[in-house]
Amino acid sequence: MKGEHILVLDEGTTSTRAIVYAPDGKILHVAQAELTQYYPEPGHVEHDASEIWDKTLACAREVIGKLGGADRIAALGITNQRETVVAWDRSTGEPITRAIVWQDRRTAAHCAQLREAGHEEMLQTRTGLVIDPYFSGTKMRWILDNVPEARSLGDRLALGTAESWLVWKLTGGLHVSDASNASRTQLLALDGPDWDDDLLALFGVPREALPKVVDTAGTVGTCDAALLGAAIPISGLAGDQQSATIGQHCLAIGETKATFGTGAFILTNMGPVLPRSSHRLLGTVLCQQDGKRTYALEGSIFVAGSLIKWLRDELGVIRTAAESEELARAVPDNGGVLFLPALAGLGAPHWKPDATGVVTGLTQGTSRAHIVRAAMESLAHQCHDLQAAFAADGADWKMLRIDGGMSANNWMAQDLADILALPVERPADTETTALGAAMLAGVGVGLHASLEDAMTMGGVLTRFIPSMGEATRSARIGPWQSGLRRHIDGLA
Repeated sequence: MKGEHILVLDEGTTSTRAIVYAPDGKILHVAQAELTQYYPEPGHVEHDASEIWDKTLACAREVIGKLGGADRIAALGITNQRETVVAWDRSTGEPITRAIVWQDRRTAAHCAQLREAGHEEMLQTRTGLVIDPYFSGTKMRWILDNVPEARSLGDRLALGTAESWLVWKLTGGLHVSDASNASRTQLLALDGPDWDDDLLALFGVPREALPKVVDTAGTVGTCDAALLGAAIPISGLAGDQQSATIGQHCLAIGETKATFGTGAFILTNMGPVLPRSSHRLLGTVLCQQDGKRTYALEGSIFVAGSLIKWLRDELGVIRTAAESEELARAVPDNGGVLFLPALAGLGAPHWKPDATGVVTGLTQGTSRAHIVRAAMESLAHQCHDLQAAFAADGADWKMLRIDGGMSANNWMAQDLADILALPVERPADTETTALGAAMLAGVGVGLHASLEDAMTMGGVLTRFIPSMGEATRSARIGPWQSGLRRHIDGLA
């Protein structure tokens, strides 16, 4: 009997997971392994690509064993941390240096040079992206300039993002990247079918090192049967934020989701029209089927869940992540404390890679609860900044669908609804990133006729309705906006 289940590999920033889905979207089995974070210098963030592969493979084998064999799996989907760059030797299949993670800021000086040379307007028009170390192009250039083996390998060099690396290893040498991930490199024009010659020349990245650009849904290859027990079709690929947008069923123009993971990323479906922003938001490929693209407008907050981790592991003001909600409720307000969590620079709409975090308003009456509450409040305030930018670009939000591990915090979800003055919806399963990849993979092998048909893969929702008075809301927003402006002006 042909398998009906879908295997998803969800390769994130702090961990990698394998999940088996039933045809109706029910999660049957999960295996997860943490990934080591390396910080060799200030602003440098790295992963071991071999560890990513080894742990992902181990997780996949574990859930296949629990399911009862790979013959029960019809398709495999992959979703991944975007912009992270892996470099490897095609002849050995081994990485030549550590992967440079999306959070890494080492190319800030190169980005400044590109801006000073007047390239940003062209880059944003062509790629939908601003110039920032966040994206993959300057990371690839850094590897070429600083890892001697990268140049000496010649045509044996392979460069790719995390899904490219996993597909290469799973298939024994297929080098592809789906359009959603490729659109985050600054090497692909939003309306271009393949890597752009002018962009390759600007960044100095050789075309022959890059993968072939493929659809997000559709079979691109099959797994080596020796690895997983069967030649499973790989039929769904998407960057994590695009995948979460699909998993949140934001398939109609204007529908919006926010994922609160390590960072926070908000995407609005813009349909087939190329997204253009005058307010420093990003245009990106949401998905591609049969060569036809659906686009999204995106805002990026670099520190979300990692802020809670920092409060726990570095400051020690909370013992567990769950305690953040308890402390936020323990005080009636922030006690005058303002927390700007620019621990990895500021993302959209400010794009200040050199910004650092600030806490102001401390007095002898300040408690750890006030500090934690102010940190939690900063997430809604940053989303409010993005809400204004989206509206100014013609993408006014009517409702916000949230997901990601941090969205389980009920206080945060209600605070979002109050500050945004919008209904906020949260699915029962907040890990919609993997669900989106399952939907894509199911469509890719014909288990579902379309993504709309695949919306049967989903669950019940919890809805948060705004309840904050306008005076209270204004009293919250005013100090945040004035404090943020002062901080940004001080960076100029």
